Amino acid sequence: MRTRLAAALCGVALTTGTLLSAPAATAQASAYPTSAFDVTVGNTYTRGTITWYNRSVTVTGEQKSVDGFSCRGTSVFTLDSADVELGRDYSASVCGMSSNFTVPVDANVPGGAAVVRICLDDGGSPATYFLCKRYGHP
Repeated sequence: MRTRLAAALCGVALTTGTLLSAPAATAQASAYPTSAFDVTVGNTYTRGTITWYNRSVTVTGEQKSVDGFSCRGTSVFTLDSADVELGRDYSASVCGMSSNFTVPVDANVPGGAAVVRICLDDGGSPATYFLCKRYGHP
């Protein structure tokens, strides 16, 4: 009788230990890839993160203008692998300060944008680009 009781208790202990140590089954959303960007000219800049989605990108960051007479903006372009422009959008310009921005841009082709081009500009319409940099899909 003792042998059966000991075996039963061992079985319960092993089952309990297995259940307690098993990782919880949780659903996790797959993360979208991101890339850091930095376009700096002198004391002015636009920098932050590109988030790559299936048919769009979102560029989130901070832009800085050093004086009230020299405004700065951020222009964002999505391109396919043949450098054909898929979409573009602009941030609001800042003059003599820093500000955060979020710019969503379409890239409505299968797989989304292959390249994002980000430009630091003068905030005008049409914009004058001081410097542009290209960032490839990771």
